Amino acid sequence: MNTTDDREWVSLEAYCTGSHVELSFIESLEENGLVQVIVRESHRFLPVDQLPQLDRLVRLHEDLGINVEGLGAITHMLERMAAMQDEMNQLRNRLRRFGPLA
Repeated sequence: MNTTDDREWVSLEAYCTGSHVELSFIESLEENGLVQVIVRESHRFLPVDQLPQLDRLVRLHEDLGINVEGLGAITHMLERMAAMQDEMNQLRNRLRRFGPLA
């Protein structure tokens, strides 16, 4: 399915059936802002580009028993770490202009 933002979407029900994930769990993730779900013609859809993140959240929940609030905290920390890594890379690139790093 395509929407106006040209993203690919997968049926929420198809994802839950194929992954053996409870629909209520995905709804909890959505309520906490961890996934995006849209409704079109009474069907719910997830963006395909969110599937790797969703799979990671499902594994953390099922394998380690982490609740939705904990998943939110972990997601926030991972996003901050990625931003810090990007900043460090940018700073390294700027420093390279001044010569080799020790």
